Amino acid sequence: MTDPAAPRPTRFRTGGLSPRKPTRFNYRPDAGDKAALADDLGLIALHRLELTGEIRPAGRDELVLEATLTAVVDQACSVTLAPVPAQVSEPVRRRYVAGLESPDGEEVEMPEDDSVEPMPEVIDLAEIAAEALALALPLYPRAPGAEFAEGLHAAEGVTPLTDADLKPFAGLQGLAAKLAAQGKAESGEDE
Repeated sequence: MTDPAAPRPTRFRTGGLSPRKPTRFNYRPDAGDKAALADDLGLIALHRLELTGEIRPAGRDELVLEATLTAVVDQACSVTLAPVPAQVSEPVRRRYVAGLESPDGEEVEMPEDDSVEPMPEVIDLAEIAAEALALALPLYPRAPGAEFAEGLHAAEGVTPLTDADLKPFAGLQGLAAKLAAQGKAESGEDE
């Protein structure tokens, strides 16, 4: 019987994995690792992070990692910097293929299956969890009721532009109202 409190491996040598049966894992970083990851990702707090799944053989020279990433974080509101809680639950899939070479060059065509990667020597669950979390987090979290204030900037003697001035169809709406009023006046509807 295994001890549930015993540390579980977070790195797997691909050459040491079973070629016949899946290797199951449940990665939960300790408080220090969570704090370091929260700092790296610019989070206020990382309350929970778990990556649960398996690495299984898929053919002679392939391994497939399928897992679920769950996390509970606090991000800074993009407007007010107030804490914004977020919960993440994302599927994670990687397909490691032996002999696949990483493309070189300035312009590289994206493959149809973006989960395919060259076979590494070591599969690091901490790196996979960090990457998956970074991709799953909202880009611009916003606290309830937070709105951008309208800023007005102009040189002396110049009328500043407002948000309404920058909307291309706002002027057309005013023109349509003037034409409608002029049409009513010319047709004698006011009498």
